[in-house]
Amino acid sequence: MRIAVAGGTGLTGRCVMEALTVAGHEPVVLARGVGVDLLTGAGLDAALTGVDTVIDVSNVSTMKRSVSVGFFDRAGRNLTAAAARAGARHLVTLSIVGVDRVKNPYYAGKVRQEELVREGQVPWTILRATQFHEFAGQLLSGMPGPVALVPTMKTQPIAVREVAAALVTSAGAAPQGMAPDLAGPRVESLVNMARRLIAAGGARRRPVLPLWIPGPMSSGGLLPRDPGPRGVQTFDEWLTA
Repeated sequence: MRIAVAGGTGLTGRCVMEALTVAGHEPVVLARGVGVDLLTGAGLDAALTGVDTVIDVSNVSTMKRSVSVGFFDRAGRNLTAAAARAGARHLVTLSIVGVDRVKNPYYAGKVRQEELVREGQVPWTILRATQFHEFAGQLLSGMPGPVALVPTMKTQPIAVREVAAALVTSAGAAPQGMAPDLAGPRVESLVNMARRLIAAGGARRRPVLPLWIPGPMSSGGLLPRDPGPRGVQTFDEWLTA
């Protein structure tokens, strides 16, 4: 099957491209590095020629609501329209568990992305996953200063390769709308994850102080509420690996 991957050069996209190849599919990367721009639509029609399914793991690094909503709105409109013109039979989109419960500037863009998928003409699957094992490191790397203030949130981190495998499985199946939430094997404290990552040498050594944020984020809003598929690799196993 010929399957296009929007954001195929990013962390998740590279794992999806690898998993598609191993599964015997023909992956097509959609990224600016190969002349495809989701924000302008340039190169999309040509790249989607003959594509059966599209997997969307495109992303933007921002904590500004306007930037997030602007990116996912423009990219989502262009991708869904181009996929429909190409006659794609399935659009699989990666989202985040709890994205509609936790008020966060970045999540506002993901909510808009989901809306566009539902409104589009291509049959769809939205797979919401919890944060990756890399989440604590990504948070720390964007936090300057001698002390790291880390939100007191609970998460159920999962290996990105396990998310990629689930996306590829969904791509090879019939569209199912909202898929069951995908999460890691164990609930973790983000504060403790950050401390363990620093102790293992995976981030700059400095004190980690808990930061309580009112609302659903601190009360389990990013945890799955219903039974669903669970990953295997724990955060400690990922640290060791």
